[in-house]
Amino acid sequence: MKILAGNSNRALTEAIAAYIGVPLTKCQVRRFADMEVFVEIQENVRGQDTFIVQSTSFPANDHLMEVLIMADALRRASARRITAVIPYFGYARQDRKPGPRTPISAKLVANMITRAGADRVLTVDLHAGQIQGFFDIPTDNLFAAPVMVRDIKERIPLNNLMVVSPDVGGVVRARALAKRIDAPLAIVDKRRERAGESEVMNVIGDVSGKTCLLVDDIIDSGGTLCNAADALMREGAEEVRAYITHGVLSGGAVARIASSHLKELVLTDTIHPTEAVRISNNIRVISIAPLIGEAIARTAKEESVSSLFD
Repeated sequence: MKILAGNSNRALTEAIAAYIGVPLTKCQVRRFADMEVFVEIQENVRGQDTFIVQSTSFPANDHLMEVLIMADALRRASARRITAVIPYFGYARQDRKPGPRTPISAKLVANMITRAGADRVLTVDLHAGQIQGFFDIPTDNLFAAPVMVRDIKERIPLNNLMVVSPDVGGVVRARALAKRIDAPLAIVDKRRERAGESEVMNVIGDVSGKTCLLVDDIIDSGGTLCNAADALMREGAEEVRAYITHGVLSGGAVARIASSHLKELVLTDTIHPTEAVRISNNIRVISIAPLIGEAIARTAKEESVSSLFD
């Protein structure tokens, strides 16, 4: 088995390799003067089961090109199998045509990864489950819920807990987590007037006196989450915490979270945390490396990955 790290989240790749017990494969991923990507695999990978670990987070296009070029390099070096491990799959929010003359970029990216030479894909909490069907190669969509549940049970009393979906679209995800900790479910109903803005309308469910856990897959600007926390506190919630898989946190999101009603925002490290995230008083990062590492090990051994979530 060979594990290769792109530049997007080397710390996560090192943690995954340490969990599995294999050293990272020596690989140079650098830029020419005009910012073209250059990749050189510095070990023999002929006939090997290879795994490229790379989130397509900011700068998304650069990190996506690294995945494609690394896959091409491995294919031309006669690797037996190439698995693209993409903890955060960028472009996942463009999974349909929201209006006329718009692209379905998630499908385009899936095609590019396949054509570059990947034999299978492993990712975490896709924004839309149907993106699995955009790939013509085997695709495993891991769920961060077991990692979150373990952290919740260690830190928060379960007897007064209410799991909350910040919008109607995330109900399935929130319900799955609520079922694991045997907690009731509430929903924040919002109406989005324009991209990047959200307006909370009302809370479906009785959250009075409850410790509320907002659960979602992506936090970008933080507007939806902060507005949801405001609405829950207005409805009498005792405190509001949030568990989010992918911390995109663009623009002034960290400052917005810091000044919000959120007591704590917990992220996984699918996206490498910035310095602002690391020093924030109410943002905490938990590691997804053991989950991804176990999935990679099972893939290499041709064992079941889905049983991780039974």
